[in-house]
This record gives sequence, C-alpha cells and structure tokens, in this order.
Amino acid sequence: MSRARPARRLGVPAALSAQRLLADRGGLAFSVLFYVVVVSALSGLWRAAAGRAPVAGYSAVALTWYIATSEAAICAIQIRLIEEIGDDIAAGTVAVELLRPLSVVAVRIAMQTGRALARLACLIGCGAVLALLVAGSPPSGGAVLLAVPSLVLAVAANVSLQHAVAAMAFWIRDARSAWFIYQKFIFILGGMLLPLEVLPSALHTAALRLPFMAMAYAPARLASGHFEPGLLLVQAVWLVVMLAAATAAFAAGQRRLQVVGG
Repeated sequence: MSRARPARRLGVPAALSAQRLLADRGGLAFSVLFYVVVVSALSGLWRAAAGRAPVAGYSAVALTWYIATSEAAICAIQIRLIEEIGDDIAAGTVAVELLRPLSVVAVRIAMQTGRALARLACLIGCGAVLALLVAGSPPSGGAVLLAVPSLVLAVAANVSLQHAVAAMAFWIRDARSAWFIYQKFIFILGGMLLPLEVLPSALHTAALRLPFMAMAYAPARLASGHFEPGLLLVQAVWLVVMLAAATAAFAAGQRRLQVVGG
C-alpha cells in the first residue's frame, strides 16, 4: 500500500497534464498537422527508395509504418524539453519545487509523460490512418499490437533521459547545447529518421547498444512488421536505468543547491 500511494499521487499530475494538452485544441491541431506533413514527406521518400527492392529488409509498406511510428514517438514529446527544464533550474523554479513532499523529478517526469501520451494517442491515430491510405495494412498485426506498449515505454524512457541530461543545468546553468546534441542522437542513433539497419555495420551495432534505440527504433521496428518481443524487455531495462539516472542527477543537484545556497 505504501508503494501504491505515491504511484497514485503521481497519476494525478500526469492526468492533469494530459487534460490540459487535450483542452488546447489549437496547439494539438498544429502538432498533428506538423506530424502528418513530416510523415507524408519522409514515408514518401522511403517508399520511392524501396519501390523496386526492399531497403535493408524493409518493404515500402514496412517503411511507411516505421516512419509513422518513429515520428509519433518523438513528436509526442515537448520539443525543447531539455532546454525548458534547464531554464527552470537556472531560474530557481526547481529549487522551490524541492519543498514539496513528492520527488520533484518524479512529479515532472509524470507530468511530461502524461502530456506526451495524450499527444501520442492523437498522433499515432492519424499516422495509422495515413499509413493505411498510402501504403496499406501493416505487415504484421501481432507486431503492431506489441508496438503499442513499446510506444509507451519509448516515451517514458525519452522523458526520463531528457530530465537526466537537463540536470546538468544545476552546474552549468544552460542546457541549450545539450538539447541540440541530444536531438541529433535521437534522429540518427535513435532511428527516428531511418531504420538502424541502414547504418554502416559498426555504427548499427553501436546504436543498438545505446539507450536512444529504445525511444524510436524499438516501437517503429515492431510496427514495421518485425515480431521481436525482446525489444520490450530492452526498453524496460533502459527505462529503469534512465529513471535511476534522472533521480540520481536531481538528487546531486539538490545537494549542490543546499551547499551553495542556490
């Protein structure tokens, strides 16, 4: 019971954040429009590339579902989250939040995850319709079903790692450069723009061992028809690691604030 109560309490800010996002119909509509435009362009390019022969084992249909899923996993999250967290740390907002009974990083991760999952539901719904219209049914119904929990794990892992990275603002006061670099890792090593199998062998192997693959590649790989349940386990492990890293980083930052009086 004692462990269940904090979880239920964290569900409140997550639900409230989701409700606020859904209530902002204008902002949500813009997010969906941006997502549809990006997916239409990228999937069109990949379908053209795979028109005559599969690309790294992906057919044109598989690539369409891959892009629709990978883009949804990333576009669901606030684009400048690292930068905004860093600004809150530098401005002292986080220092005030540390006075609350619940862990500040746990509350923030819950809020951002709830917000992202609400946006994700809208994006992936539109993405699935678009993929059906332009490419056809997904290559594997079973694999697509696995992609649903995989997307949830992807969002939670991504939000957690972004908090861990943003915590550097406790020391350097500016996380903007970290946000820029982080995004580039997600684009390539996370498999957002292209399947990791397209990368050179050495880089492909390295990417599979990094946490970024759990944030876009894993659900996209499943949605593209590859029935690989082990990807969910890999994502779950990375999620635990990222949550621990974010918790440890914020705890160290809190100790620094107490020492220097920030």
